[in-house]
Amino acid sequence: MRSREQARHLLEFIDASPSPWHAVETTADHLRHAGFVALRENERWQLAAGGRYFVVRGGASIIAFVVGRGNLDTCGFRLVGAHTDSPGLRIKPKALQVGDGLLGLGVEVYGGPLLATFADRDLSLAGRVAVRDGDGVAMRLVHFAEPLLRLPNLAIHMNREVNENGLKFNKQTELPLLLGLAGDSPADDGRFHSLLATQLEVAPADILSWELAVCDTQPGAFWGAGQEFIADSQLDNLASCHAGLIALLGAESPATTNVCAFFDHEEVGSESATGAGGSFIADVLRRVAAHGVRDDEGYRCALARSFFISADMAHAYHPNFPAAYEPAHRVAVNGGPVLKINANQRYSTGAESAARFIRLCEKAGVPCQQYAHRSDLGCGSTIGPLVAAGLGVASVDVGSPMWAMHSIRESAGVLDHGYMIAALTAAFSE
Repeated sequence: MRSREQARHLLEFIDASPSPWHAVETTADHLRHAGFVALRENERWQLAAGGRYFVVRGGASIIAFVVGRGNLDTCGFRLVGAHTDSPGLRIKPKALQVGDGLLGLGVEVYGGPLLATFADRDLSLAGRVAVRDGDGVAMRLVHFAEPLLRLPNLAIHMNREVNENGLKFNKQTELPLLLGLAGDSPADDGRFHSLLATQLEVAPADILSWELAVCDTQPGAFWGAGQEFIADSQLDNLASCHAGLIALLGAESPATTNVCAFFDHEEVGSESATGAGGSFIADVLRRVAAHGVRDDEGYRCALARSFFISADMAHAYHPNFPAAYEPAHRVAVNGGPVLKINANQRYSTGAESAARFIRLCEKAGVPCQQYAHRSDLGCGSTIGPLVAAGLGVASVDVGSPMWAMHSIRESAGVLDHGYMIAALTAAFSE
């Protein structure tokens, strides 16, 4: 695919994935279509050389892999990691709020979103719902595609200093989202249960619990004088998931065992059974190794010969705010993949792993940039240090440059997505 086609495919991927659980299902659909076989963690695995497989944990994390034709203990793994979650708002367990003739939904802030960007947008809900299924429980995906919710701004006449002091919301009292007119609704969750039940075509009494994210309803778009930019929700970090997926699908009959690992909960620290700080990646690699090496010694050799690329979006230079950037590290949109470097190990990049990624970019024929955060600003982190420490593998942190990270509407470059796919494809082709 050329860059524009790749970018369009990315926007379609994101728009089909309004929550982490949808992102995993969208990814799994692409993998099934490409001949990958679904595995279950609670069943024994039978793997074959050249086999293509994937496994899901917790509905929002997925690991896909292609068993290489070479010996695992001498070739190692080539790993790309990213995350399926994005910062935003999540619906509380007892959600419905009735008062002043209106219905609202109580929300909890998930991660570190730019809250002001949620105001005055056509919002909706997506996620998963646990429903009664005979004597058991079934997990069902749900997505309200039409505008369902809104966070109206307070008029400037009641907030005269907003343009000087910034738009701020009290997370408890000013973020509940408007859902509709109260009418004769009781002060319980019955009407919200009915709303979910109608969407899922089940009885309201069968709704047991949910994990629901607030999502945008505006589809992704190209923009700019030359349509050289893209805008969508969740570019951080579904763009990296998509790039890794396309690279994995494009590497035919690799010598190395290639792995894509997309985790939930990165935005809240990764310390969960489905996060990068959990056992998921180590469990999968050990099971793969059990079919490819004789003993634990061989597995350790395989890890020592492995390379992990932590792919998470990077901060592009914003010309309206030059003071926010390290002067010598202003990375450009459509300027190529970004090496992310931090001396305090907020990123996992070292000199050797940086050089290795630079060589991969050279092999792929794409430009490469380097980013360091201002020393007087706190630096974010990624799954890179967690996975590198847990597995003991060489690791590098990279990302495509973007604007407005953690906004509900983020922007990036058309060329950059193609560049990242090419670089990751080169990694899977080593």
